[in-house]
Amino acid sequence: MNPSAYIGRFAPSPTGPLHFGSLVCALASFVDARHHQGKWLVRIEDIDPPREIPGATTIILKQLESHGLHWDGELLYQSQRSEAYKAALAQLNRDGLSYSCDCNRQRVSELGGIYDGHCRQRQVGSESAIRLELSKDGANSITAFDDLIMGHYRQNLCREVGDFVIRRRDQLFSYQLAVTVDDQFQNISHIIRGADLLDSTPRQLYLQRCLGASSEQITAMHYGHLPLAINSGGQKLSKQNHAPALAPGEESNNLWLALQWLQQAPPAELRNENSTTILNWAIANWSIDQIPSSAEIPAPDTA
Repeated sequence: MNPSAYIGRFAPSPTGPLHFGSLVCALASFVDARHHQGKWLVRIEDIDPPREIPGATTIILKQLESHGLHWDGELLYQSQRSEAYKAALAQLNRDGLSYSCDCNRQRVSELGGIYDGHCRQRQVGSESAIRLELSKDGANSITAFDDLIMGHYRQNLCREVGDFVIRRRDQLFSYQLAVTVDDQFQNISHIIRGADLLDSTPRQLYLQRCLGASSEQITAMHYGHLPLAINSGGQKLSKQNHAPALAPGEESNNLWLALQWLQQAPPAELRNENSTTILNWAIANWSIDQIPSSAEIPAPDTA
């Protein structure tokens, strides 16, 4: 990766239309990229068919375009990347870093969600889940980074996560594996996304090392985790919590509210302008330092 080249991305899963929370992530990543004269890519993370809704990808892309969030280059669909994920699994297996696991959810839950390495002596098979084996002494499993929004973050993977799944028992590739492989493939330099993925970042950094990324490549990756937009009940805005889809015809209002929520202080008169004018203002006046490091912030009532 060229450290001087800014490449950001927005990576929605096609489980439903965009809502205010997902717009905030798309907008922040887009504006940060454009503010730094960088590229902004869109990746469709469609590797979990049971959760996907037919037609959701088309809706999401139309919503992005209607809000003026136009991506660079071609779309990347994770559903077309199976061979790359298989190659990564094979590499980890050759290096002795993975093993099969038949432990069920109940057993893992009884461990507090932190896997104890019970199946570590097993060879990788085709019918089981596959886990990544963390450093045996634990010393290399401590991961720390400076988040652009949340500040310094540190996690001991051995104590706080344990060996984690990189291919599920149903043969679907894990989010952690796919996102790491694709971020390397696309030379992503900046990842602006929701704070619900903050604790996933150490796993992805660790996987990068396991897959051969150099220290320079890993250091060149920058992360910024946005506060979560929550509803009146204190729940994260999500499709599972029935967050309302972005209303068509309200693009200017949606963008203005999102910028206000991100503490960018958009002028009141900007609210009546078109999407292009609002985005141009946002790019020129963008300050990631203004985004609060709060874990959660209520979404506007009109969202």
